[in-house]
Parts: sequence; C-alpha cells; structure tokens
Amino acid sequence: MRIMAIDYGDARTGVAISDPTGLLAGHTEVIHSRKPEAVADRLAALVREHGVEELVMGFPRNMDGTEGPRAQLYREFAGRVEAACGLRPVLWDERRTTVEAHGILHASGKRMKSHKKTVDAVAAALILEGYLARRRQAP
Repeated sequence: MRIMAIDYGDARTGVAISDPTGLLAGHTEVIHSRKPEAVADRLAALVREHGVEELVMGFPRNMDGTEGPRAQLYREFAGRVEAACGLRPVLWDERRTTVEAHGILHASGKRMKSHKKTVDAVAAALILEGYLARRRQAP
C-alpha cells in the first residue's frame, strides 16, 4: 500500500510517497505554487500516477500540543485535497519536522542557501517516516 505524506506550505509543498510495501519513503517532490487549487490538483495527479491509497498531511501544533494559529487553514486545505483526490488526509503532528529537515540537510553538507529547494520534501519524508513507524507499532 502506497502512502503519501504532504508538508503543505504557503509557497512550496513537500511530498513523499512510500514504496509499494508501505514501509519506506521513496519518491519525493516539491510543488512550487501559492495556489491551493493547483497544489491539490498536482497531489491528485501524484495519487493517480503512484497508486496512492492513503494520505497523511502535516498539521501545525504548538509545542504544548494545542492547535497552532494556522490549523484552520490546514483543515480547509485537507478538505480541498480530499475533494481532489478522493482520499481523506490523516492530520499528523508536524512539530519540529522542518527544523529536523534543515538539520539533516546541513549535516549532509548542503549550504543553507540551497535548503529551500529540498527542505519541504525532506520534511514530508520525516512526516511519512513518523507515520509509517506508528503504523508498524499499531496492533
């Protein structure tokens, strides 16, 4: 079962898609668009192209676990994604994923200036990895 993770953002949206077994992150991509409808359309195309059966989307929470100020915007976008893809995204706590993604890119020798190009895809891969790990733990 292929699972797709979404790291939604104002200008860029990171995407990571699992391998067919649903155990590892595989394909990654960054969608460069500020238009939610264009992002949702591209996500729907990726769902079709890769045979995705489940969606997980990063959801903004504060460090104390309460919903962040952008939570309503993300809920609305999740509804748009569901309408475009026919799959309801699982909202997944994305606290610290972008910080961790920057750390991974920095540790790999990438210059800060070049992080913009890939940080969203790395953050999506971290969301996917966390979600896949939780699925493996479930009874």
